[in-house]
Amino acid sequence: MNEAKLKEAKTKPANTANTTGANAANGKSGRRSKSSPPPVRIFSLGGIGEIGKNMYGIEYKNEIVIVDAGLKFPDSRLSGIDYIIPDISYLTQNQHKIKGLFLTHGHEDHIGALPFVLRQLSVPVYGGALTIGLVRAKLEEYRMLGEVKLHVFDENDRFDYQQLSVHFFRTTHSIPDAYGIVIDTPYGAVVHTGDFKFDFTPEDKPANLFKMASVGGEGVLALLADSTNSEKEGFTPSERRVGGAILEAFRQCDGRILFATFASNVHRLQQVVDAAMQCNRKIVVIGRSMEKVFAIGQDLGYIRVPEGMLVDVKHIDRYEDRQILIVCTGSQGEPNAALSRIASGAHRSVQIYPGDTVIFSSSPIPGNGQNVNRSIDMLMRAGAHVIYGSIFDIHTSGHGCREDLKLMLSFIRPKFFIPIHGEYRMLLSHKNLALQTGLTEDRVFVMNIGDTLSVYRNRAKRGRTIPAGEVFISNGEMRLNEDELVEERMELAQEGIVVVVMTVDSRTGKILSGPDIVTRGFVYMQDARPLLRRAEAALRRSLNRMGEKETYSQKLWLRTTQQVMRRYFQREVGRTPHIMPSVLEV
Repeated sequence: MNEAKLKEAKTKPANTANTTGANAANGKSGRRSKSSPPPVRIFSLGGIGEIGKNMYGIEYKNEIVIVDAGLKFPDSRLSGIDYIIPDISYLTQNQHKIKGLFLTHGHEDHIGALPFVLRQLSVPVYGGALTIGLVRAKLEEYRMLGEVKLHVFDENDRFDYQQLSVHFFRTTHSIPDAYGIVIDTPYGAVVHTGDFKFDFTPEDKPANLFKMASVGGEGVLALLADSTNSEKEGFTPSERRVGGAILEAFRQCDGRILFATFASNVHRLQQVVDAAMQCNRKIVVIGRSMEKVFAIGQDLGYIRVPEGMLVDVKHIDRYEDRQILIVCTGSQGEPNAALSRIASGAHRSVQIYPGDTVIFSSSPIPGNGQNVNRSIDMLMRAGAHVIYGSIFDIHTSGHGCREDLKLMLSFIRPKFFIPIHGEYRMLLSHKNLALQTGLTEDRVFVMNIGDTLSVYRNRAKRGRTIPAGEVFISNGEMRLNEDELVEERMELAQEGIVVVVMTVDSRTGKILSGPDIVTRGFVYMQDARPLLRRAEAALRRSLNRMGEKETYSQKLWLRTTQQVMRRYFQREVGRTPHIMPSVLEV
């Protein structure tokens, strides 16, 4: 991949002074007073008070550096919504200030919004080798690859701008090429840890503890740090321990094994390959995202699979059950993921048989436990033996627990601290840890999305809020009016839908056929035919009367249909379904 460094000559901002005829403060005329220096502004467009859609900005004068552009998945109340991404209207208004978008690592909650963000922003994107590989594949899927400048950085790179400079330190996470990002400002460094834990027996390159301490020793203005596991005691267990547990679980299985994990957990995938090799099993990879990560991981050398070990799913029946390992997506119970389709019997190539073992190697994302439990139940009903939760220790988090977080605070030693990446209780827990390490109450800021923190050399205060919120993605399109969309979805779920169809002469406004009414989720049509026939007659009378007084207009007829039907069903049934009229003109 092409490595490019954007370097601009760094210049010192000129001091400015104002000359006034009188100085009200000291009563002396002609005295020059320095204007107030501008602050470094730190803000979040996502990732605070929630799990997912991480996006942060550091701004000084006419320069902005963006860190991450992630998505989050909707909960059950948002049926029909695919993703939720940050509202970036503040960035679009200030696009001329943006120097680059820097990515901490390649998980979806940090890179998933890029195809939609980069439709609105023309900015260069920087990340580690695997991160850019995943971004490249994502943009290719959206047919945007040629439109975006992608740059690979390593730990020793530095990008200098007029006011700000950006450099990095390696961290340990559940995916390779995870970095902390350092943004040097005139008042000191702003450090963003990314997602991290301290693993002293890692599967990949170790975190650069020396560089973390060096950054802290040079003086850090502000620290933004991952809070996901701030409520959990101790250190997060090493990934190395999980590899042994996976091998032990494989050795105890006589039939086929289905292994579900996050596709982006590349370290875990290599552990699975190693265990399968020792147990003489062929590997079948199922799920589009899993197939993509396997391909990218092999190209970059992060996943090493012996020749002939990968088997196409079409050839799975050529091998005995004890020779097969299926690695698939669906560890979070996602309805359309491979494992969910296999569990429900909807997968075209793989079904569950008694004797199969299914291993969930992940923890449910907060709020996602119900989907995971439903998937486990379906698998057990189909006859599979399911390993999940803490059984066999087949999963460990990529996020640091309380001792990890305190260690990071001790390395970085910031003047000011902003806990990020977590729900509100996690942010508060992280704040309390910071107070234990010596920071004072006035130097720790628990913020909300859209808040800004104005930081000077020795003080910080909350600044004005900026536009922020959520943008919904449905069928690849952005929906900005989330309140209207949520209301519509709730109405459909609770009250049902009524579709009204009619054909009208566009010249005279005469009804040629209909109106005909079809309902779903409102009333049972077989029992409610008299009610619906009366509704059709009432609507026909209203439209005919209107046609005698008003010139025909499709827009007017659609609005009148909605009003008449709402009033009718409220009066007759006491409910107001979502009315969807359709007027066909001839």
